[in-house]
Amino acid sequence: MNLLENKKIAIVGGGPGGLTLARLLQMNGADVKVYERDAHRHARTQGATLDLHEESGLNALNKAGLLDAFWENYRPGADKLRIVDKNAAIAYDDSADKENEPVRPEIDRGPLQNILLDSLKPNTVIWDSQLLSLTKKDNVWKLDFKNDTSAMADLVIAADGANSKIRPYITPIKPFFTGITIVEGAVYNSEIKSPAVHKLLNGGKIFAMDDEKTLIVSSKGDGSLVFYTGNKTYENWARDCGIDFSDKTQVLAWFKSEFVGWNNIWDELFENASSDFIPRPQYCMPFDQTWKTLPNLTILGDAAHLMPPYAGEGVNMAMLDALELSQCLLSSDFPDLHSAIASYEKLMLVRSSETAKKTLESTEALHTTSAIEWLISVIS
Repeated sequence: MNLLENKKIAIVGGGPGGLTLARLLQMNGADVKVYERDAHRHARTQGATLDLHEESGLNALNKAGLLDAFWENYRPGADKLRIVDKNAAIAYDDSADKENEPVRPEIDRGPLQNILLDSLKPNTVIWDSQLLSLTKKDNVWKLDFKNDTSAMADLVIAADGANSKIRPYITPIKPFFTGITIVEGAVYNSEIKSPAVHKLLNGGKIFAMDDEKTLIVSSKGDGSLVFYTGNKTYENWARDCGIDFSDKTQVLAWFKSEFVGWNNIWDELFENASSDFIPRPQYCMPFDQTWKTLPNLTILGDAAHLMPPYAGEGVNMAMLDALELSQCLLSSDFPDLHSAIASYEKLMLVRSSETAKKTLESTEALHTTSAIEWLISVIS
């Protein structure tokens, strides 16, 4: 029994989770459209590199027939890690151990997006489609978009990220603030613009930790780097602090006052940032969340189980969601879509709860006075 026969499927959100699901369903003949709010595929600067895990992200790409494309585009050596203190003194350096094929290989977000987009049939992704509302009539969903267009679908899947517009149609449960706020920045042409950090980065990653604060720096294949401060704040700090995050002078002044005593090497990141800084309060979904499964509406990725980035699980969880949801929807073991979705959601909520707990433990440990010792003990 083909549960998707003669069904129109709408995936809202064109991130790795949504695109992976579209690929897996299309491979099996499903009628899928992906509605993405970005104006086009190059509309957004893609952030830091992603490390894909064998049991999740890589597993999904393998099932999607895209593993060869991944290995052609991944970044050898990008998983090199240096752990340093606030003075940039190296406490741990694993670069010498990276001769063999990596366990958790890294790929830039842009190339991963391109691999997934190029695997889809033409016009699968409908760009410039920011969802405004969902309306149900006779068991069919009407999706209305900001650009005054609309679409109809028999099955809708929310893959629209942390601020999901669809999640409230499924559950009223909201995420809680974790106590940490990230400030994100980027430096283009880092070898010239921030030479000291570029040299320390060595084509990989830096975890700088001290004074219950973090500064994480990642290299990218285009010669740029991205960096993320992490410190304890109250929930609305980014809104109330009065900092103009488009003003490098103001953000540097904040960094020097908040990260007092940190070596001047880090200043070059803020002095040479290539675009506006982005403050990101960190949220996490409750560990015990559950809801009543709906017959033709479900959810995956950050929209379902938002958590901080301090365990590298976000993209991997989203891609594993896509794989497991596709397997349920394509299975002949279920009498109807409702049963297939219920099976997926039950497993997804248990799995994501366990991962969220570990991620919160990691988030807290990285923002303690013994963060360096803790992280070395975990990865050694």
